Amino acid sequence: MTYRIDCAAVLTGTAQGIWNTWTDMVSYPSWDPREEAVTIDGPFAEGVTGFSKQVGPRAGSTFRITRVDPITGWTNECPLPGGRLVIEHGIRDDGDGTVHVAKSYEVYGPMSVLFRLFFARGIRSEAPSTFAALETEARRRASAK
Repeated sequence: MTYRIDCAAVLTGTAQGIWNTWTDMVSYPSWDPREEAVTIDGPFAEGVTGFSKQVGPRAGSTFRITRVDPITGWTNECPLPGGRLVIEHGIRDDGDGTVHVAKSYEVYGPMSVLFRLFFARGIRSEAPSTFAALETEARRRASAK
């Protein structure tokens, strides 16, 4: 069983600025309205593990970074009972001062049904505010330099 959600946005900025902000995972709670806590057990790199807890009553989860392609994207995976959640992050510089960002969630195993019923709607509805916050934080960091 598999279930997939795709979210995307076009942001103003540079791919490098978006990359620097989006891969600074421990800073998420300071700018992403969905994140309560994030820790990472080393520098942002393939194989590094961490923990993420979103705002609200849901328990947090561990993750492992499984792919890093500098400036263009990365993947992290979270274990689930009987399966896993794979989260792909993509960044594409459109060359006109805008950056296309994409985030997909793919759930494998029996939890895919529950994920669809209990989390999909929230992820889709919250993605625009998270992408807007990413854009704002990347802009703030660029102006602070």
